[in-house]
Amino acid sequence: MQQSAENTEVEDCPESDEEDAAPLLNQQLLLGKGLCSARYSLAVILHFSLFIVYSLRVNLSITIIAMTNSTNPGSLPNVSTDVCPNRSHAQPNGSHQEFAPGAPRYDWSSKTQGVILSAFFYGYVFTQLLGGYWSGMFGGKLVLGSGLLSTSALTLLTPLAAGLGAAYLAGLQALLGMAEGVIFPAQYTLWAKWAPPLERSRLMNLAEAGCTFGTFITFPAAAIICQYLGWPYVFYIFGGTGCVWGVFWFLVVYEDPACHPRISASEKEYIVSSLANQGSSHGRSLPLLAMMRSLPLWAIAVAYFCNDWLFYMLLTSMPTYLNNVLHFDIRENGLLSALPYIGNWLGTMVSGLLADFLLSKHGFSTATVRKLFSGLGMLLPAVSLVAVSYVGCNYTAAVVFLTLSMTVISMCGAGFNINHVDIAPRYAGFLLGITNTFGTISGIIAPTAVGFLTSQDLLTGWRNVFFVAAALNLFGLLFYVTFGSGTIQDWARDDAALQ
Repeated sequence: MQQSAENTEVEDCPESDEEDAAPLLNQQLLLGKGLCSARYSLAVILHFSLFIVYSLRVNLSITIIAMTNSTNPGSLPNVSTDVCPNRSHAQPNGSHQEFAPGAPRYDWSSKTQGVILSAFFYGYVFTQLLGGYWSGMFGGKLVLGSGLLSTSALTLLTPLAAGLGAAYLAGLQALLGMAEGVIFPAQYTLWAKWAPPLERSRLMNLAEAGCTFGTFITFPAAAIICQYLGWPYVFYIFGGTGCVWGVFWFLVVYEDPACHPRISASEKEYIVSSLANQGSSHGRSLPLLAMMRSLPLWAIAVAYFCNDWLFYMLLTSMPTYLNNVLHFDIRENGLLSALPYIGNWLGTMVSGLLADFLLSKHGFSTATVRKLFSGLGMLLPAVSLVAVSYVGCNYTAAVVFLTLSMTVISMCGAGFNINHVDIAPRYAGFLLGITNTFGTISGIIAPTAVGFLTSQDLLTGWRNVFFVAAALNLFGLLFYVTFGSGTIQDWARDDAALQ
């Protein structure tokens, strides 16, 4: 099968004439000049691509506050919203919030809002495996770019769907999820062709840091747009930007080092030789039975489910918590909801560098590094969430612990999150589809569970929400540490018999 992989052009990066020796002898030199390389250019392009992807995913989490009538009892049935005292500059129930005139408001209950926020993941789970399979067959560039363009175009229809009714908006969210579901499996297929093992953590984490950077920018930006232009413009602006970026993606990204017209010969040799033992991309057949029996793969899948429950719970519901419990207005809400993600953005990149540093020191195996970072990224956020459940109406402490939770969870990016490429690089995209399916299922359940648990008593309900997320994280960590691996599995080798 013809392989394809993508990377971006870097016309003004100097190429070294000293890199003609064997790749292993020049590895440190290549690492030092990495920022001017084709593979790092791909990481930067993917960083901003995932920035767009997450902007499109999370904008509804903040705009739903402006879209709904929070002063109407129907939006929060049987709930007392005065659980925490209002701060000196705030008014009860968000009545101080001012939105651009003319933007429609809807009487959607908290349960309805939970269903709408969960609907994205119903579509998202549907295309995870398909995205992994398609990217292995047709290349990551085509699949990822198509998903990005489709998601952006569908986002432009959000105001129309909301005007037609909650059911139409939920349906559109499901379609958005289907379009976006192929993106992350396609990204892993690309990195299996581009990322040398000793640079894998930093390259993949640099790319995925775009997710949290997009969240960090989108929350406050969407809040400001809601106040001055009206919430429909959130979807018009971000959707239009995504369409433009999707065209840019197809112009500057290449499928693999062999397809890149400006990559240096030394860098191409270095990448190809470092990945020589991992095998080629899969064809139409897959070792499905062997995958089903693989405990290391199950370890990643369980960790994804448990950790993504916490992550998606905060991603979709934290603005609601800040609004309904702590009474922050939408502009403060946007800024404070974004604060944890700037810590996550920085933590993702730093953990990738640190993980590769530990791997380069031969005393640390791949399995040890993956389990170490997974342990820190799952245990400490669980502790922080338990702390949030006990600080009650202490605004400062709640924001600090939520920020700490989202910052430290970024260390999982150098842990189980990229373990697929370690245990089965030739099937990395498909395996990401499998494990992300488990994570997406938790994304479906978590927002709905939040709406159900908080529908009667807000403080007690949110305490239960945080306890459940913490307990799941601890279980996932124990399972991964017990059964995780860092070596290529027998069924993932070129000469393995397909089951």
